[in-house]
Amino acid sequence: MKSAPFSYYAPQTVDEALALLAEFAEDGGRVIAGGQSFVPMMAFRLARPPQLIDINGIAELSALAIEDGVLRIGAIVRHAMLESMTIGGALGRVLSTVAGSIAHLPIRNRGTFCGSLVHADPSAEWCLVAATLSAEIVTRSVRQTRRVSATDFMLGIMTTDLAADELVTECRIPLLPDGTRFGFHEVSRRAGDFAMAAALVTYRLDGGRMADVRVGIGGVEPNPRRLYDVEAMLTGELPDAVGFDKAAEMAANGVDPMEDHHNTPAFRRQLTRAVIRRAFESSLSGKDPA
Repeated sequence: MKSAPFSYYAPQTVDEALALLAEFAEDGGRVIAGGQSFVPMMAFRLARPPQLIDINGIAELSALAIEDGVLRIGAIVRHAMLESMTIGGALGRVLSTVAGSIAHLPIRNRGTFCGSLVHADPSAEWCLVAATLSAEIVTRSVRQTRRVSATDFMLGIMTTDLAADELVTECRIPLLPDGTRFGFHEVSRRAGDFAMAAALVTYRLDGGRMADVRVGIGGVEPNPRRLYDVEAMLTGELPDAVGFDKAAEMAANGVDPMEDHHNTPAFRRQLTRAVIRRAFESSLSGKDPA
């Protein structure tokens, strides 16, 4: 199928893009960056923007840099750029590992980190990362600049706090402390499919016991989120099979799973148990998880 007719704009600066959004947002004008979700929606005419604002020519949105203890990821930074990360220490290794699980290489070469957050699919790997690692999303319009926490930005399935005339310009993620261990695991029906459940865990060891524990779950509920009760239970414990089993059981009992024509709530609880356990297991390997 072909998209409905639209007018195409290619601004060269953020200010130009914001001016276009201010003019066209109320009419349904939309921004495109990677387009890996939005273009298929246009092709099936599920989305019919009368104006399309292409931000790929805005050089300042390609930033991928560390500043004041924060990794800045600009709006047109591709998944593949994060897959080959060489900066950011432990955070860089987390992002590189997670990026390798996203869809397929052609999609990773074109899709963007910030675009994934704006799309807000509960199964998206970057939404899980943002929620687990306390990311902050920077939005701009001609009216204001805002910084919104990832948990406040993602409101539900493919629903965000972004106003029609706002542009996400970057995502900011605090660097992880030296010595941080991490594990990531997801389950999908086929390689490259959307995750039915995914888990990201990070922690460091203090005297051989777990500290600064973060446990995130995605693909199970309408929003990815941290499991604070599991984090509290593990803090001060040894990183061993007994603790990980308890964490997996607590996580499975604590989620409120979605139901669809493929997955029952009971099955998603089972998946939650599995991905949490395997994410923690991979954190012990001393290597980036596969």
